[in-house]
Amino acid sequence: MPPNTTASSGQKPGKSGRKKGRRARLVVFVLVLAIVGGVAFGAYWTISTVRASFPQTKGSISLQGLSGPVDVKRDSYGIPQIYASSDEDLFMAQGYVQAQDRFYEMDVRRHMTSGRLSEMFGKSQVDNDEFLRTLGWDRVAKEEYDKKLSASTKRYLQAYAKGVNAYLQGKSGKEISLEYAALGFENDYKPAQWTPVDSVSWLKAMAWDLRGNMQDEIDRALMTSRLGPKQIADLYPAYPYSRNRAIVQQGQYDELTKTFDGGDDGSSTSGSGTSGTGTGTGIGTGTSGSGGTGIGTQGSTSSASTSTSSTSTSASSALDSQLEGLYRVLDDVPTAVGVNGNGIGSNSWVVGGQHTITGKPLLANDPHLSPSLPSVWYQMGLHCRSVSAKCQYDVTGYTFAGMPGVIIGHNQNISWGMTNSGVDVTDLYLEKLTGDGYLYDGKVKPFTTREETIKVAGGEPKKIVVRQTSDGMPLLSDRDNELVKVGKKATVDTAAPDRGDGYGIALRWTALDPGTSMDAVFAMNRATDWKGFREAAALFDVPSQNLIYADTDDNIGYTLPGKIPTRAEGDDGSLPAPGWDSKYKWTGYIPKDALPYEYNPKRGYIVTANQAVIDQDKYPYTLTTDWGYGTRSQRITDLIEQKIKGDGKISTDDMRQMQLDNSSEIAKLLVPKLLKIDIGDKDVREAQELLEGWDYTQDADSAAAAYFNAVWRNILKLAFGNKLPKELRVKGQCLWVDPVNSTAPVDETGKVLECGQRDADQAQPDGGDRWFEVVRKLMNEPNSDWWRTPAGVGDSRPKATNRDQLFKRAMIDARWELTSKLGKDIDTWSWGRLHRLFLKNQTLGTEGPGFLQYMLNRGPWKLSGGEAAVNATGWNAAGGYEVVWVPSMRMVVNLADLDKSKWINLSGASGHAYSAHYTDQTDKWAEGELLDWSFSDKAVDDSTSDTLVLRP
Repeated sequence: MPPNTTASSGQKPGKSGRKKGRRARLVVFVLVLAIVGGVAFGAYWTISTVRASFPQTKGSISLQGLSGPVDVKRDSYGIPQIYASSDEDLFMAQGYVQAQDRFYEMDVRRHMTSGRLSEMFGKSQVDNDEFLRTLGWDRVAKEEYDKKLSASTKRYLQAYAKGVNAYLQGKSGKEISLEYAALGFENDYKPAQWTPVDSVSWLKAMAWDLRGNMQDEIDRALMTSRLGPKQIADLYPAYPYSRNRAIVQQGQYDELTKTFDGGDDGSSTSGSGTSGTGTGTGIGTGTSGSGGTGIGTQGSTSSASTSTSSTSTSASSALDSQLEGLYRVLDDVPTAVGVNGNGIGSNSWVVGGQHTITGKPLLANDPHLSPSLPSVWYQMGLHCRSVSAKCQYDVTGYTFAGMPGVIIGHNQNISWGMTNSGVDVTDLYLEKLTGDGYLYDGKVKPFTTREETIKVAGGEPKKIVVRQTSDGMPLLSDRDNELVKVGKKATVDTAAPDRGDGYGIALRWTALDPGTSMDAVFAMNRATDWKGFREAAALFDVPSQNLIYADTDDNIGYTLPGKIPTRAEGDDGSLPAPGWDSKYKWTGYIPKDALPYEYNPKRGYIVTANQAVIDQDKYPYTLTTDWGYGTRSQRITDLIEQKIKGDGKISTDDMRQMQLDNSSEIAKLLVPKLLKIDIGDKDVREAQELLEGWDYTQDADSAAAAYFNAVWRNILKLAFGNKLPKELRVKGQCLWVDPVNSTAPVDETGKVLECGQRDADQAQPDGGDRWFEVVRKLMNEPNSDWWRTPAGVGDSRPKATNRDQLFKRAMIDARWELTSKLGKDIDTWSWGRLHRLFLKNQTLGTEGPGFLQYMLNRGPWKLSGGEAAVNATGWNAAGGYEVVWVPSMRMVVNLADLDKSKWINLSGASGHAYSAHYTDQTDKWAEGELLDWSFSDKAVDDSTSDTLVLRP
């Protein structure tokens, strides 16, 4: 996110107009060299700079604004438990303590959500800020704060901000965090006061990363340049309801009352959601809707080759270019908690007392997010000394630094967990621009506009104009010059309106409407039973999450909250829609009382892992066409059922071991076939023999797992990756292909050289469980055109015309790929050598000078697990084997004895690079261990290492 500060490796000075910037970066480089080497200022300066920002954790500190003393008790991992006598004191102390450990992270987050990164990191972030200002997260957050949130929530947010600002008072940048010491040599940035809106805005960033199928919507449209509707449908198969069970299996939608009955005697959330009239149909095949949009795919190709459809229209090409321009902008936006909407998953499940050793529920959760340093989560407890109307909280769990309350965890009565639901809450609209307005139902409507000024560290401010449609949709294409040019030159078919001044792309997204999600956080923290939990969940507008529940009275449940749109019949939200036609406007929202839930199901457990929420034949509304395909959820279900078979009982440690399950479901399908392939080359046959007797587990020390995953990667590349358009392929992968249209340069053979355009962790095919399902279906079509691939260029690698020949080619390619990466001796191979985790500071640790990255970053760790395994250490098969998302934390809550619950974080409590608690949990996390999780007063006291008293 900061400017690129890597020094040139050339011997001659470069000629550039950026001399001041280079000089500043050189100063930073010299500074860091001095810090690391202890030169120039001596060892004393080195130690004092690093330690200046370490928090005080013992003794006492006076804080103006407290009404009484607050105790902050930290355990040996630096995890704080806060004790206060009023709600306001509790949240003020939370703000102070989180700022002690994580203020730099908090500061970067608020600059991201408000589109002000350039104020910290200079002109390299101007494009990101323009896009984020166009989305206007902080404007929506301010509207929420001013008009939507309850009076009590506002008081808590104010108290939290007061605590953060009490920490900042009188401190220089280097006394807050080491990163400010480095930034101070490049610009004169100084942290500003914290505001309540800064906290609310973070929910928008969280919602952005968990926004659902927007990326699939873009990808399907981009595929039309190379693939026809049937082929695109092959790559987006229907969800396998008969094999991988949906979350909600009990209960039903009542057509008479228009509500969902999940088994709790009709408990209502009393929601006021607006009913919609359309349900949407289809599975996202990429076909155009009715009504002449001019943007759907038309015709089909006869084979899965790289040749283009003979009926592709120039309108489709124009849309492809527009969407690729949008993708580049989206891909550059810094991630908040996920991989920019891609590949994000999570596991959570709850087992009722009938199946546990304790006789009370056990609840597990491990959200899968981008690895970051520090971890996105901050563990802490918030305790009222005596729970009463004046002080209502006794809760512990995982928080976001910068936001009051607990996001995932438990209180004295209930526990809850979350996974991303994946419901479709975003739609892209193609807008016909005409002068200063846009076409809508045959009339030109004016845009609503506002001017934004972006301040730039070390440079001149930049002004931009943000345009929105009358219903609040921001015009995203204004943020990319290529989109403007393409829109002006786009040729459309006769069914679409005249071009005018060109086309633009606008976004409809539920999170751009003010909501009450911040109210939900506090209500959930206070809830004492299922009814209270459901009422709290009903306030959770965005992001829509799968929420699981358990309580000390041996009840378990699941509920799907959220503001989920309804669409016109025939519009399933799977492709960009024509903004000029009002029939594609959202028709409303699913009423809250109609959303699926489940309470105390007879089977005695509930599993959520991003699979379908409910069978589409049992529910009248379309939630999305792009579920995860249920590989992890079904594996967890199978593990539970194996354990409870014959009246078996599940323990806390059983839940932990399930979280660590490394089984590869795609290996179970493919390995029997791979072992039947006749291999002549002795070196390849030697690798093939690794698969004999393999139990399909992806342990870090497994050579078989390394080879299989290399074969899987090459199967995907040969069968699918090489046939996708360049916009989806990984950067640097160049192929000679048939031209898409006559305007591309061709060589003497009629082929054109196309190079991939996506980052390695975003490209396709990514190897997730959608691709499991694609291959599973094609296994019964051994002569499908998808299995065809040409011979290797300039070598002896054979071409393939059927499935088994392609598998053989993939096994050959995988053998030589691993030989180059791991060596020829297969006895030295291991999955962990390929599958490594690096934890990087998300600002100066990614683009700062090398020595500063050395100071701030940690790793690597060799990991077990893999893509779509329960132990979901994700990797992108198109880009390589490095870990790109992880179980960001793991927890198991024991409702029989809360002090016997267990938890762990990806990194540590501290954001200070040389604190003992920077990554002190990571080794244990990597080994699958969990820490004790103290809750009762006695347990907390027994585990306390340091106590700090905050006094009025």
